[in-house]
This record gives sequence, C-alpha cells and structure tokens, in this order.
Amino acid sequence: MVVRPTILTDIPAITAIYKDAVLHGTASYELDPPGEAEMVARFEKLAARSLPYLTAETDGRIAGYAYAGPFRERPAYRFIVEDSVYVDPAFKGRGIGKNLLNRLVDEVRALGYRQMIAVIGDGTNHPASVRLHEAAGFTRSGTITGSGFKHGRWLDTVIMQIALNGGTDTLP
Repeated sequence: MVVRPTILTDIPAITAIYKDAVLHGTASYELDPPGEAEMVARFEKLAARSLPYLTAETDGRIAGYAYAGPFRERPAYRFIVEDSVYVDPAFKGRGIGKNLLNRLVDEVRALGYRQMIAVIGDGTNHPASVRLHEAAGFTRSGTITGSGFKHGRWLDTVIMQIALNGGTDTLP
C-alpha cells in the first residue's frame, strides 16, 4: 500500500468511495452523494489552503482517502482542523484507514496546527471509526445525541480530538 498526495485523476475513484458511504453508510450525514464536479471543487478548495488530502493505493487501485479541512471558518478556529477518512468497502479491515489517518496526523502536525478534531457520524453505533481514532491518539470530547437522521433512524455524533504541537499548553 502507498499513501500519497491526492491528484485530480484520483477524484473519480474518490467520488465512488464517497458515494457508497453516503448511500449505504452513516459516517457522512449527506443524503445525496455529490457528483464528480463537486468533489473536484471540494478537493481544490482544500488544496488552495495547502491542507493535506491523501490517497491510499493498493494493487493499482484506490483503496481510500483522507483529508484535513477547516473545523469552522471563523478566525479563532485557525489552529484546528477536522479530519475525514473514507475506505472503499472492498478494502476495509486491511489497515487502510489506520495508515491514512496516521499520515494525515503527521502532515497536519508538520503544518503547525494545534488540534485535530474527528466528527464521527453515527459514532455510537460505528465503533470501528472510534477505535481507529483512539489508536491514533485521539480522545473522546463528547457525544451529540440525535444529531442526524438518516436511513430511518436518529444518529449520534461522537467528537474526538488530538492535541498537536503542544496543544493548548502554549500560545501559538
């Protein structure tokens, strides 16, 4: 497996992975999967901010992707990012998510950010995502009960975070 920076030609595969997550999963609270043009726009927006966007490739196929995006747009949040990790269902359980998340944390740390947040959709019923983040050093910050409604049921959001570069122990 190779984890590398995402390039535009990866977007069709990334779009397919995300489409599956939207249609069949609860990690994303989107109800309608975005098309390729929207996924290109999202990629380019993060690239313009020099935020890491990574692709995992194995056996010549794109197995997953991960990126860091702004946690919120207001200026006081400028030292914190939010991660997203998605793995092709055919590659789940092979360490793809772990490798993506660990590399993402390393790249965000190198950029000088102080915190990374994980907003895990359906986190109460989706323990694999919680365990993935715990293994990378994230701790639980809280749960937002009934924060989403998808596939005919209420979903809880688990919030996790990891301190980077001294976290809040020192001023930026």
